[in-house]
Amino acid sequence: MKYITTIIRLLFLALFVFFLAIGKPMLWLGLFAISLLTALIFGRIYCGYVCPMNTLMIPAEWISKKLKIQTQKAPKWLRSGYFSWISLIVSIAALLLLKRFLHIDLPILPIWLAIAIIITLVYGPAVFHNLICPFGALQKLFGRFARFSKKVDKTACIGCKLCEKACPSDAITVVDGEKKAVINTALCHQCTNCQQACPKEAIHYSK
Repeated sequence: MKYITTIIRLLFLALFVFFLAIGKPMLWLGLFAISLLTALIFGRIYCGYVCPMNTLMIPAEWISKKLKIQTQKAPKWLRSGYFSWISLIVSIAALLLLKRFLHIDLPILPIWLAIAIIITLVYGPAVFHNLICPFGALQKLFGRFARFSKKVDKTACIGCKLCEKACPSDAITVVDGEKKAVINTALCHQCTNCQQACPKEAIHYSK
């Protein structure tokens, strides 16, 4: 399953590069808009499988861990959770204003791609996913109402926290009192990291 997921991500990354190469980045934004609707049913599959930023953040995180330059602690000014919405508003405003008054097509997607990689080299991926990404702000909003998502079978869960450590978006928390894992649907990317890490096969994608 791990290799299938990687192949899917690389195929979408190739599609993203193709759209940029032919000068049609709006096609990708159209794909993103469609993904918001699918998030209402299937969860944030865009973030887990389609997003080129996430795909490139994975090797960036690996490099940062090898170099021992990554910290999991987010700056205090980011922790309010509002910055991702601010970045979304600023991005849209810059895109529209530069096009309207200066006739410049701002390469907003490559810019955010570069920011995602830089942030991941310094902080854990969850910092960018949850607190900075403008696209993630919308995905979080729509993903909150997903009809299908990763769920934990509490009768099988042993509270080992392996899934919690494996999650790239800090969507899983092992509740201290119950010693059982709980998944936040709004943050979950619907990837398979937690399922692969679980020794008891207690995590499944279900309604």
